[in-house]
Amino acid sequence: MKRLYADIHKRIGGFDLNALIESDASRIGILGESGSGKSMTLKSIAGIETVDSGHIEVNGRVLYDSAGKIDLKPQKRNVGYMFQNYALFPTMSVMKNVMAGLGRATEENLDKAADMLRRFRMDGFEDKLPGELSGGQQQRVALARIMVTEPELILLDEPYSALDSYLKDRMQVEMLEMLEDYAGQVVMVSHSRDELYRFSEELFIVSDGRIIRHGETRSVFSDPGDSVAARLTGCKNLSAARLIDEHTIEAVDWGITLSIDRTVPSSVNCVGYRAHCFEPVWGGRQKNCISCDIVRVDDLPFEKNYYIRTPGDDPLCWFVQGEEQKIIDKKGLPDYLKMQEDQILLLGQDQ
Repeated sequence: MKRLYADIHKRIGGFDLNALIESDASRIGILGESGSGKSMTLKSIAGIETVDSGHIEVNGRVLYDSAGKIDLKPQKRNVGYMFQNYALFPTMSVMKNVMAGLGRATEENLDKAADMLRRFRMDGFEDKLPGELSGGQQQRVALARIMVTEPELILLDEPYSALDSYLKDRMQVEMLEMLEDYAGQVVMVSHSRDELYRFSEELFIVSDGRIIRHGETRSVFSDPGDSVAARLTGCKNLSAARLIDEHTIEAVDWGITLSIDRTVPSSVNCVGYRAHCFEPVWGGRQKNCISCDIVRVDDLPFEKNYYIRTPGDDPLCWFVQGEEQKIIDKKGLPDYLKMQEDQILLLGQDQ
């Protein structure tokens, strides 16, 4: 059985964390901005933070229960926690850092540590200090230290935040490879939607101490539910919406009325459209089109970002890459941009 259940209630100053995480997925993501409560959620599960009330269990084993007065110490929870900076002991060798999770330097424990270093391709570095290692090597040592204790659950707190973009991409791939054979659950928190889209099977979005959306990761991205979740999953274009009938909605800030074949729920008060999803149209206006009135162009290394005039305060963002940009270079800017119906996000009241 593989299951995480964490019902966490904690107040610090004027901030309230009320988060419920329940999942049997192998790879779980928690997405949120800085200060939203995502790292506090991890620390509460690990026992690093003291919870005011709630219930936490891993694979049916209770780690915390306020009603039953159960509160296991962090070292008794069998939960591995990787900090943002990896928290390696700077004056201890690689081998001693890994051994720190095992306690006594018995022959059995030394063999376990050596085997784990081989597994993470760090054999030959046993006597090195953390300061002599690259960021990627430090991450491998930190993960080896966690894995050698055979935890039931691994918690990753912004594991790539200290890395540059090139190393970050490489380490994301390496992390997935290193965790391939791990049978337990892994929870990763991040403010990066791209990291979590690549990593997680199930995604929880946290805002202001509350889970506002959760589900299978790709489903959450395709239907974020409300404007806060849409923005956190990368939607650049959001407009207040007025429902005209069950198949027609006015995007007030964009000055366009959208006709939609699917039934529009009465709770919808906002629409979203992702910047890469516009379809350029040359010639006559089609259904769900807006005039391509460019107010600014940002020429980036691998794409062009066009900004389209609207009646509202903010222009629409249209991001163009690769072959599509080659067509525009050849034909010139389109007359209209079409919003494809299956890409229109219908968003309800913020939860």
